Amino acid sequence: MKKRSVLAVIFSLVLVTVLAACGKQSSQSSKSGQYASKQVLNLSYPSTLDSIDISNMSGYGSTGNVFESLYRLGKNGKVTPGLASQTKVSKDGKTYTFTIRNAKWSDGSAITAQDFVYSWKRTVTPSTKSQYAYLFSGVKNADQIVAGKKKPSTLGVKAKGKHTFIVTLDKPITYFKKLMTYPLFGPISEAAVKKWGSKYATQAKYMLYSGPFKLTGWTGTNNKWAFVKNNQYWDKKAVHLSRINYSVNESTTTTLNLFQEKKLDLTQLASEQVKNLKTNSDYTTYPYSITAFLVYNFNATNSTVKKAMNNQKIRRAISLSINRKSMVKNVIGDASKTAKSFVPQDLASDPKNGKDFADESTVKNSTSYNPTLAKKLWQQGLKEIGVKKLTLRLLTSNDEPNKAISQYFKGQLEKILPGLTIDLSNIPSKVASTRAQQGNFDLYLSGWGADFNDPISHLQIMTTGSGYNYGKYNSKQYNQLVKNAQNKDANNTTARWQDMLKAERVLMQDQGITPLYQTVYSFLQNPKVKGVIHNTAGTQWNYKYAYIAK
Repeated sequence: MKKRSVLAVIFSLVLVTVLAACGKQSSQSSKSGQYASKQVLNLSYPSTLDSIDISNMSGYGSTGNVFESLYRLGKNGKVTPGLASQTKVSKDGKTYTFTIRNAKWSDGSAITAQDFVYSWKRTVTPSTKSQYAYLFSGVKNADQIVAGKKKPSTLGVKAKGKHTFIVTLDKPITYFKKLMTYPLFGPISEAAVKKWGSKYATQAKYMLYSGPFKLTGWTGTNNKWAFVKNNQYWDKKAVHLSRINYSVNESTTTTLNLFQEKKLDLTQLASEQVKNLKTNSDYTTYPYSITAFLVYNFNATNSTVKKAMNNQKIRRAISLSINRKSMVKNVIGDASKTAKSFVPQDLASDPKNGKDFADESTVKNSTSYNPTLAKKLWQQGLKEIGVKKLTLRLLTSNDEPNKAISQYFKGQLEKILPGLTIDLSNIPSKVASTRAQQGNFDLYLSGWGADFNDPISHLQIMTTGSGYNYGKYNSKQYNQLVKNAQNKDANNTTARWQDMLKAERVLMQDQGITPLYQTVYSFLQNPKVKGVIHNTAGTQWNYKYAYIAK
């Protein structure tokens, strides 16, 4: 797979999807006497729902609660049972045979293997305009179909009877089962699409649901809706909540007031609120596998800037001038933590020794604060490109905390690196994203969140030709290592891990991008809410096992 989600590229989108995902699994040993009589959860959502069609959603935060795939994402990113009761994988890792359990849609009709075939072909069809069709890369012919070069009928999927779904891959994909937890890969009822035609997915009533809950009360534009328990769900005995109420509230001031009035069970806090409430007994944090980083434009239109951005000493000097601890504490002000590497901490661990990928791949003097070395490298770099002064344009969105971070960078970098001037361009996120894609920047404050718990989800976006490699970083060694991890060594766990470690180290030694911090969001949560599963990547929130304690 070559591309990754827009989820973290535009930070405002992160907020939109925060209360919409999967998460962590609770113990099912709880006795019924622990449950409150009313099993109702009240949550806030920062915007209206954009779509309930799994083929073309803009995010999959909480959709796993109403749409189930072959598997579910459980505690700590563990793959847990979904609509597949068992899976067989061929020796070469290219053929997956899923047995679809006796499950039903919310209307009582059977979920079949053909529903998966129809869904997958529909999503990769170019006219569907799926933002996430790239996640099918590796499934036979998927890339060519998405590019319009082959027909959707040639996709490597087929149904054998009602309960056997067979997937053929172009190459082994180590993390394929993790991908299969995404609602994107769930079934769609062709009968329902034909029945409702243009009305399909435009309102809650024009949709069939396969997950623990079904959506009700959504008319397509309104600000209130609910997830209610789906009594046709195959594992309904495990579901304790009878209802999850959602209301749209754009302001964190509003949601905090609602929480304090006991009208909400969970509220995300803005940075200023964190400072005042982090000692509150209801305070909790949820980490995300999102790395914020600085992008260098290796293909800048200004010849002097281009020379500077292609000078490794100048890039290293910039990185070493950033006091990340101070930035997180004093500028961002929430529970976020400094980044050690591009791949975030707590995303994936070494299959042999259990060590965290970020710890194993850390390169000395790549993300540390060292102003003395920074000044030395800066002077050497300027001398190499033949200038004494340099002006760089820093492009950022004007969302919180990006604007404040950009102002911090200007002050910090200009103080430590003599002769440097930073011109700030703080603009709306959509405009900033468009400019970044066009290469209209010198430096760009960006970010990336993992689609699944594997380092490749981050590493692949910095390869040559990736649509998200806005700065056009180009390293033959890096490209080859990522390619090896995705192809030659895809079926060799140990070799693949080493490929990815080496790729991360190459990127950090080059400072192809400069990692800054990892996102950790702060919340107030009703202490009676138990069993919520939260994951750092993919579908973050899972309410299947959640319950309200007495």
